[in-house]
Amino acid sequence: MAYQVSVFAENKPGKIERVTTILAAKAINILAITISDAGDYGIIKLLLNNPEEGADALKNAGLPASLKEVVAVKVPDKPGGLAGIAQMLHLKGINVEDAYGFITDKGHEAIFVFQVQNVSHVESIIRSEGITVVSDRELYMI
Repeated sequence: MAYQVSVFAENKPGKIERVTTILAAKAINILAITISDAGDYGIIKLLLNNPEEGADALKNAGLPASLKEVVAVKVPDKPGGLAGIAQMLHLKGINVEDAYGFITDKGHEAIFVFQVQNVSHVESIIRSEGITVVSDRELYMI
């Protein structure tokens, strides 16, 4: 299973610098990042090449960090590529709680990363529909 690291952070200058400096000191690469604003606080979600070590480094530095299972799938990097997967998820009754995506350097391919309630079950459904689920090892090597 793939994991993202979530960090609860006060919404003030320096928060991204602190997180990224801690990760850089451990030679941990950020593959994707998203930040959600919730007033005085927010959540920084990170897809890292080594999520366990990244979460530990952030916790050891006093930041509230946690690991969350996510699903990552390959999406054709073309108009409608994500729409096809979104339609399949809808037809199968799968609720996407949170998501982000990014383009790879492999050409004509993107990665869609999303949170759901039952990761194993959703991955099974997705595979049965012929959609490529990206393994944790493959994801962390991007």
